[in-house]
Amino acid sequence: MSNYKEIDLTKIKTYSINKRPSKVNIADFAKVYKKGYSFLQFWQSLPNILIGKELHELVEAIILAIRKKKPVIIMMGAHVIKCGLNPLLIQLMEKGVVACIAINGAGVIHDTETAYWGSTSEDVAEALNDGSFGMVKETPTIINSALVDGKINCLGFGESAGRKIFNDNCSYKNLSILAKGYELKIPITVHVAVGTDIVHQHSSSDGAVIGELSHRDFKIFCQQVSSLGDGGVVLNFGSAVVLPEVFLKSLTVARNLGYRVHNFTTANFDMIRHYRPQVNVVQRPIRTGGRGFQFIGHHEIMIPLLIAGIIEKMESN
Repeated sequence: MSNYKEIDLTKIKTYSINKRPSKVNIADFAKVYKKGYSFLQFWQSLPNILIGKELHELVEAIILAIRKKKPVIIMMGAHVIKCGLNPLLIQLMEKGVVACIAINGAGVIHDTETAYWGSTSEDVAEALNDGSFGMVKETPTIINSALVDGKINCLGFGESAGRKIFNDNCSYKNLSILAKGYELKIPITVHVAVGTDIVHQHSSSDGAVIGELSHRDFKIFCQQVSSLGDGGVVLNFGSAVVLPEVFLKSLTVARNLGYRVHNFTTANFDMIRHYRPQVNVVQRPIRTGGRGFQFIGHHEIMIPLLIAGIIEKMESN
């Protein structure tokens, strides 16, 4: 016999499962996919559970923002461009979904190279060995000259780069987010950390000009954020540090100036969980009202799925 006393499970109180609330019901299960289904049928076949349910809810929030004429703001890292998603983001711009897109300095580089040459992204590991990483001459020449012209005309970073691409009639400018923003008068704001981009390595780079134009874009972005209250949406695609920090500062600027930026929706899309997007996009901004979402998955799958859901919902209403 054991020396230790055991609890008596025969005295446990039970109740019927028919009285228990259950979080999962077969009504929310995935629907069987059939050959020849349309995207709408596939979209409706997703399980109405966890992320499947939340993705539908985010799309509904975006559609509601469009109806209420509230801004839908996209913040994104440069990797989104390298995943080949410019055509889909431009499609959202052309359909009037997007009020503003905020990118980092690397985003300008990849967007510019795509517009001029139809290719981008070097082999960093290989080029780093002999010091040739980032040492192409054309990219910094184009971008830095655009900024000098932009300073003269009191433009922001994104508008300066977009105007340059648009007016140069590049072979692939139809794939440039910057050029499309300039054409449609949608602000593409650029938020630069000096020293992080290959264009900063070149003698044509002027830190004063970069700082002035990027700071102007920060103020433009703050103005966009000031209109988010009561129905706007902020989407962060893959920016782990810079843009979540910029968003938090822009939000406090707007609230400090008396704008009632509460009750809006945020969502972070990334391949892994990061601290700053989680707290600066999903949690902190909506503490006074609203909702934050977190979606983990590869950009080249998750973002097309989201955009297709938005367009399907728009077209069906």
